[in-house]
Amino acid sequence: MARLFDNRFAGPRTRAIHAGERPDPATGASSPNIVMSSTYVTDKPEGFSAYEMTEDSPFVYSRWANPTVRQLEEKVAALEGAEAAAAYGSGMGAAAAILFRELSAGDHLILSDVSYAGIAEFARDTLPRMGVEVSAVNLTRHDDIAAAMRPNTRLIFADTPCNPLMRLTDLEAVAKIAHDGGAKLAVDSTFASPVATNPLALGVDYVMHSLTKYIGGHGDAVGGVVCGGRDLIRGLVSEATVHYGGVLSPFNAWLISRGAATLPIRMRAHQETAMAVAEALEAHPAVERVLYPGLASHPQAELARRQMKNFSGMMTFRLKGGRAAGDTAAERMAKGLSIIHYAVSLGHHRTLVCWIPSDDMIQNSFRLTGQNAADYRDWAGDGVFRLSIGLEDADDLIRDLESVLG
Repeated sequence: MARLFDNRFAGPRTRAIHAGERPDPATGASSPNIVMSSTYVTDKPEGFSAYEMTEDSPFVYSRWANPTVRQLEEKVAALEGAEAAAAYGSGMGAAAAILFRELSAGDHLILSDVSYAGIAEFARDTLPRMGVEVSAVNLTRHDDIAAAMRPNTRLIFADTPCNPLMRLTDLEAVAKIAHDGGAKLAVDSTFASPVATNPLALGVDYVMHSLTKYIGGHGDAVGGVVCGGRDLIRGLVSEATVHYGGVLSPFNAWLISRGAATLPIRMRAHQETAMAVAEALEAHPAVERVLYPGLASHPQAELARRQMKNFSGMMTFRLKGGRAAGDTAAERMAKGLSIIHYAVSLGHHRTLVCWIPSDDMIQNSFRLTGQNAADYRDWAGDGVFRLSIGLEDADDLIRDLESVLG
């Protein structure tokens, strides 16, 4: 039987394929099996409390731990350079695991004022009902973060590049502010993927991904993951995984793990095509602005080059003519695109686009006022098209967009 793979000395493409996996000891199968069992036979009596679990505990019940899910967790942890990872049934499940684990009644959360809408709404509606104070801050304004810190601030939750603005957070700088104030820093790194950014190396405590997006990569499985230090993830597993119940199914874990094996190669292709499309859109007469971290025109291009090894396939663009032009173009896209799908979600092998009016986001999901609302409009105008570049040929995507942009 082959020796156990040691990812400490392997490159990212090798880790993506081999981390967490090993030949089946009974059959010698090279590809990992799917273990669908809900319960397991043990050779001695085991306890009935999750608090008795250790890393060496045998598999007992699949809500606690599952071999196929464990393989995926080890793979993503290796890609992130993390000591451990915990997988969940969705990206929102992963975010909720962090928030509920770290925050209690009387605690204070600083949240990026622009983030994934589900996390934004959860933090603004659910957490205050649980007695948690929440401050929404533009995390590019470091003085504002420092001013928002309180003695009871337990967590800063960032999103970089943020959804949908493509605005970046300087993770190293924000981690210092958090730690100096006795708080932890969590980041949603879904748009970046582990290929682009390794937040833990920049001082972040928790890094989460929607596995549904780039890591899975094929739009056919929903999942989420949190990576971090061994003790932090151990706390998540004993509380969030076991008690909240939002676990990842073994079949989805198997699909996502299969997708993760090609992540480094796919991200290189996503970036190459995205750059070509972004440059074409910047030159198009109907386009007012393109926001893509790989472009020199991005307001934080220097930070992008410093913090990201890959610029991903995510971008937004806005049209001349404001809301009316956006509404009209969205109708044309939904009916007239032949290659690009007019659909939500992102990070798949297919290119996806959707229209995001600014009024809806400012008033409903983010509830921005004052300077934060002005900051949002400075980037997004009256609305942006969020474009997730897939793996198609760039020329075909450009022609498809030109057919509906006029």
